[in-house]
Amino acid sequence: MEADIRKILQCLASQLVDQETASVLVPPQAHAEGYWFGGGNVVVDAEGTYWLCGRYRNQGDSRTGVGAGERGLELAIFRAESPLGPWQKALSFTKEDLVCNAQAVVSIEGASLLLREGSVELFVSTEKKQAYPDAIQTFQKEGTGCWDIDMIPAESIDQLKGSNIRQVVHCADPAALHVKDPVVFNIPGSSGATGLIFCTHPYTWASSNTGLALREADATEFSLRTMQLLGRGAAWDVAATRITDRMPIPALGRLSDMPEMSLYFYDGAECLRSLDENPAAVSRPRGYSCEEIGGLACGVDSKFPELTRISTEEPLFVSPYGTGCSRYVSTLVTEEGILATWQQSQPDLSQPLVGNFVEMDRIVEILG
Repeated sequence: MEADIRKILQCLASQLVDQETASVLVPPQAHAEGYWFGGGNVVVDAEGTYWLCGRYRNQGDSRTGVGAGERGLELAIFRAESPLGPWQKALSFTKEDLVCNAQAVVSIEGASLLLREGSVELFVSTEKKQAYPDAIQTFQKEGTGCWDIDMIPAESIDQLKGSNIRQVVHCADPAALHVKDPVVFNIPGSSGATGLIFCTHPYTWASSNTGLALREADATEFSLRTMQLLGRGAAWDVAATRITDRMPIPALGRLSDMPEMSLYFYDGAECLRSLDENPAAVSRPRGYSCEEIGGLACGVDSKFPELTRISTEEPLFVSPYGTGCSRYVSTLVTEEGILATWQQSQPDLSQPLVGNFVEMDRIVEILG
């Protein structure tokens, strides 16, 4: 990629995920460490109503068993008449509401709404009360389960019901035993095919990777395409590369004569466990204990799923507050501008969903 194009894309992404100007869209249930809201996306329907999905996560630590706290306890959907709200809760799904295949839900994580012609699909990842395969069962902590991804179809968002839930992605391979955090979108250049990007963890929880499943236009099921859509990086993101969003880039300015491209926001981490810094070294975000800070990749749509990493040496998105955590970026491109939302650490160590809306006039300036 040409250096000037790379610089333009970095500038665009940094303007969208502006850590200083973002406003809180949905607060967590408490202003304290371990309380979050996020991990979803925003869509706008034909009537101009904006819909936002995400999960409430309360204090709890999977490393000591889920009995230590509530953790991911609710999937919520909000509605608003403008991109930045105010947002009003319209639907709520508890762990009991999301039971699939008669398997109890232990925790709720990322979700994604997909509007289709005349219908809607809600994808959600849940940890279910499942045993690890026999060969690795001794690695399973008491009270934990396995993660997979389910889907709820409906004619409209307000008609979504947990009773219609069905499984769409499951993996028994120990190297990718846990699949979660769906990102669903229409495949560029196709006539109705659907892409499902998801995060995977091995049974050891030592890393985080990004996989891809595809559903053809005339199909009802997803088929696995790859477990390595974007490989882990070489430095700050060597332990985790989890894509959280695909954003089609408006074909404006310097990009008007180029093939159509998309940005891919991802969460990275140097390690999935806390690391002690050398007191003589420069203090900087290292990833702490989970996917914490944000990076960027891009791809030419006609060559999908071929992607190019942009954040090679360092992250682009770090919260100036709390732990530095900045993750689960999601975007919505409209005629008026682009909305970016993400989960951002605060001085009190909570992580609300924050957002930033950049008007199209400013987008034109950046791309020009």
